[in-house]
Amino acid sequence: MKQLTKAEEEVMQVLWQLQKCNVAAIIDVLPEPKPAYNTVSTIVRILESKGFVGHEKEGRGYLYFPLIKKSDYGNQSINKLVDGYFQGSFKSMVSFFMKKNDMSLSELESILKDIKKEKE
Repeated sequence: MKQLTKAEEEVMQVLWQLQKCNVAAIIDVLPEPKPAYNTVSTIVRILESKGFVGHEKEGRGYLYFPLIKKSDYGNQSINKLVDGYFQGSFKSMVSFFMKKNDMSLSELESILKDIKKEKE
């Protein structure tokens, strides 16, 4: 799966939220300052060429929808982060974030309990 630019990722976040929409609806959700219609339209076409977005005709325009699940892209991004910065070690990543965010042991235990609940 290809990595997305920041702008592409921002448009994908909107598509994951809305599920199916036209370019104008994407622009409505994006923060100020709003990008130009042609800019968003170009980004959507790039996302189509990368296999992230599909479209269907509606009237004179198109509705766009995500082809890649947000969770699949998120997993791939996290794995790339772990491989690139933590030599593939999730333990190193957790340790780094614990130290960087001054996280307590009880907070980590709480996270572990939540993970165990999800696995059940």
